[in-house]
Amino acid sequence: MVTAPARRTRRRTRPQILIGAVLTALPLLVALLGPLIAGQGARGPAFTQGEKWLLGTDYEGRDVLTQLLLGGRSLVLVATTAVLLTYLIAVPWGVAAATARRRVVDESLMRPLDLLLSLPSMMLLLLVVALTEANAVVLAVTVAILLFPDAARLVRASALHTAHTPAMEALRLQRETWWRRNIGYLGRSLLPVLAADAGLRFVGAIYLVASASFLGLTADSAGTDWAVMIDRNRAGITLMPWGVVVPAVMIVALAMGVNLLFDAGARAATREFSPRSAR
Repeated sequence: MVTAPARRTRRRTRPQILIGAVLTALPLLVALLGPLIAGQGARGPAFTQGEKWLLGTDYEGRDVLTQLLLGGRSLVLVATTAVLLTYLIAVPWGVAAATARRRVVDESLMRPLDLLLSLPSMMLLLLVVALTEANAVVLAVTVAILLFPDAARLVRASALHTAHTPAMEALRLQRETWWRRNIGYLGRSLLPVLAADAGLRFVGAIYLVASASFLGLTADSAGTDWAVMIDRNRAGITLMPWGVVVPAVMIVALAMGVNLLFDAGARAATREFSPRSAR
C-alpha cells in the first residue's frame, strides 16, 4: 500500500517530470534529427536577416538555422559518452574501495584521486588541445577523466555504510558471489544516489565540452558546434543575436531538463527502495 507522503511526493514530481521532458525533448530532437533534415543553406552577408534566413546569418554568412540543426549532435554525443565512461569506471572503483577489508587497499584506490582533483580542469583541456587533434574520442575520454575522481568519491561515500551492514555480513557468511553482494545488493542501494548525481554530472560534462569548444577542441570539424556558434558569433550579437541566443538556449534547456528528469528519477528510486514505500 502506498503511503500518503509517497502520494504527495508523486504529485509534486509529476510537474517536474513534465517540465524536464519538455526542456530536454526540444534540444535532443534538434541535435539527433537536425542533421537528417538540414539542407545546405543559402549564404549571404555576415550577420544579416532576410527571407532566405529565418534566424539570420552567422559570422561567415552561413544560415544560422542550418548550423543550429547541424551543431547539436556532437555536443550531446560527446557529453553523454563522457558521463557513461565516468560511471563505468567510478562505480566499480568506488565500490571496490568501500568494500575493501584492508585500509591500505582503500587508501591505494582513493589517494591518487586527490591528485586528479587538484588538476585544474581548464588547464588539462588546454594541454589536450596543445597535444592532440580535435577528436571526439579524445574529448570524451578527457572529460570522463575530469569527472571520474569526484564521482568515485561519491560512490565510495554512499556505499561505505551499506558495505558494512549486518545484511552484507550475512551475504558474506552465506558465501554469496561478489556479483550478488556488490552489484545485486550494494548496487541497488546506490541507485537513488547515482540517479541524483547523473543529472549534475551531465551538466558538468556539457560545461566541459562547451569550454573545450571555446578553446578549439571540438568534435565537429565543420565548426557548427553549438558552443562554437556562441563563441564565434558573439562579435555580432548586437547586429544578429540569434546566432548566440538560440544555441545558448538549447544548451541551457538541455542541461536544465536532464537535471530535472534525473532528480525526479532519484526521488522515484528513493521511494522504490525505501523500507516504508511498500507499507
